[in-house]
Amino acid sequence: MSKAVRIHSHGGPEVLVYEDVDPGSPGEGEVLVRHSAIGLNFLDTYYRSGLYPAPKGLPLTPGGEAAGTVVETGKGVDWLKPGDRIAYTMPLGAYCEERVVPADRLVKVPDGISDEQAAAMMLKGLTAEYLLRRTYKVNPGDTILFHAAAGGVGLIAGQWAKSLGATVIGTAGSEEKVALAKEHGYDHVINYRTTDFAAAVNELTGGRKCEVVYDSVGKDTFPASLDCLKTRGLFISFGQSSGPIPPFNMAVLSQKGSLYATRPTLFNYIAARSELEQGAQALFDVVARKAVEIRINQRYQLKETARAHADLEARKTSGTTILLP
Repeated sequence: MSKAVRIHSHGGPEVLVYEDVDPGSPGEGEVLVRHSAIGLNFLDTYYRSGLYPAPKGLPLTPGGEAAGTVVETGKGVDWLKPGDRIAYTMPLGAYCEERVVPADRLVKVPDGISDEQAAAMMLKGLTAEYLLRRTYKVNPGDTILFHAAAGGVGLIAGQWAKSLGATVIGTAGSEEKVALAKEHGYDHVINYRTTDFAAAVNELTGGRKCEVVYDSVGKDTFPASLDCLKTRGLFISFGQSSGPIPPFNMAVLSQKGSLYATRPTLFNYIAARSELEQGAQALFDVVARKAVEIRINQRYQLKETARAHADLEARKTSGTTILLP
């Protein structure tokens, strides 16, 4: 038996239960892994609260990213062996000491990157990768706006976008988070609690505005985000930490400059094994050459997951947080 954090009913952080589970044995195409570090993401709270449905119902073990070592391989897995260092994002179920994972979802962690770094960056880093390189390909000279700049994805994206030659504008909700974002590649950071960010973007850009807006906040930043875009600019909504964007008339997009809008998700960008490998390689590369630094700002023991969720939702955390089994 090993320990896991599971939910048996939806609700607040109090529904997270630390309990014994049997991880099972790997079947064909599967691997038993032992975690050394687990990533914490706002997405996890959506599954806990029921905002996002549990894919296989309840009970559910949340958690979408982790790193550790291979314990045992199932039939047909010939490219991994016990002791190999691995990391992954998805399927759900990372809040545990050990688990069985499909081998095709794992990537080997290269030398020079620690397990804690790998666990802290797989979901967030691969999200930054597809946003900056595929949903909209950031080019030198572009001006971009990234909301929640001091969040886990935001801190990676700011550094990465800067390395691509963009002018990077961010928003954050406190002066401490503004300062943190400025340490991670952002040219300008706007405190959206005290400043009209759309007006600030217009002033900062001399009225030219942005090619793209990346928004994981949702309700609190919409529709003002649309006013930050150039004609035919792209609005990318990839989260909703403040609540979902309310229904709106599509004609608004034409009225504000023939804008584009999309709602992507990481899982559609790494469904193919080849895309997962390419995205992970790009992520490992920017971290290895120090274009992107992965700083871990908070660590909690796995048994403290309920407190970690409470702190995350209360905006008491910044950047990257991990759980330690």
